[in-house]
Amino acid sequence: MSDVAVTRAWPALKFGRNSGNAGVFVAFAVLLIALGFAAPRFFTVGNLTDVLRQAVPIAVISFGATFVIGMRGIDLSVGSTLALTGLATANLIVLGYPVAIACAAGIAVGAVIGFVNGILITKIGITDFIATMAVMVICRGIVMVYTQGIPIVGASDPAFRVIGQSYLVGIPVPVILTVIVFAVAYYLMYYTRFGRFVLSIGSNPDAARLVGIPTDKVRIGVYVLGGVLASFAGVLLTSRLEAAMPEAGQGYELDVIAAVVIGGTGLSGGRATLLGTAVGAVLMAVVRNALNLLNVNTFWHQVVIGTIILIAVAADRFNRRQKS
Repeated sequence: MSDVAVTRAWPALKFGRNSGNAGVFVAFAVLLIALGFAAPRFFTVGNLTDVLRQAVPIAVISFGATFVIGMRGIDLSVGSTLALTGLATANLIVLGYPVAIACAAGIAVGAVIGFVNGILITKIGITDFIATMAVMVICRGIVMVYTQGIPIVGASDPAFRVIGQSYLVGIPVPVILTVIVFAVAYYLMYYTRFGRFVLSIGSNPDAARLVGIPTDKVRIGVYVLGGVLASFAGVLLTSRLEAAMPEAGQGYELDVIAAVVIGGTGLSGGRATLLGTAVGAVLMAVVRNALNLLNVNTFWHQVVIGTIILIAVAADRFNRRQKS
């Protein structure tokens, strides 16, 4: 298939790479100003560093979720994938396997989970919501059965700690790795045929199929990418904690969806803004950090996150109606 045909089937091109970002940047600026008055401790160097470190897992997963949602899909299994990856990685390190093998095995877990999601959706015909929710429950169940709810500790290999705890020129290594992941994802989305195919499918799946785009292969590839990035986030988190926590990643699905939608990627597909996703992920970390600094009861955190998602989705719907 020619690039001309792909471009014709890609009306989402008109939205641009950074479309929809203005609102999230304004919201981010307003939130920072408000925090400056409400919680002066927020602007300390130590707290800002903590915010960036806390944003890393959500940001890395959200980059993969941007492809999924931009393709008009959904993946609810990312939090459980992170937990299962942490279990596999930490267990291998405790058993004495080299760090490289343990990390590769952990990331392979995510690739397999993503592949299973893709097959369930494209070949068996299960809706993405049901398929990924079922995989989420299965993976979480495997983690709980294996660990009996007890953390796997002892993943303290010095080489493994470097991934999640060390600094390079004063910047946390996990933050540097997140920037690298962002750069790779940005290139894939905006400078490759794969990215054009993803948004073509999200914009109009039937038209994409008619012009010859291998929609099933692209969908499977996107879910594999999402699984790999969720696993990479699991490796980073496990390295930071030096342990695999059975409850790791619980609720990450909400934070990831919020980060992606707040960033300007429409749930109806065909539009993806990775820069907005990055800002959205940091915004979610800032919100959680602010709630902690203001001593807000943790039970209210999910209420706030859910409200943010509703506002973001409503704003997306309103913007689409205005444009149409």
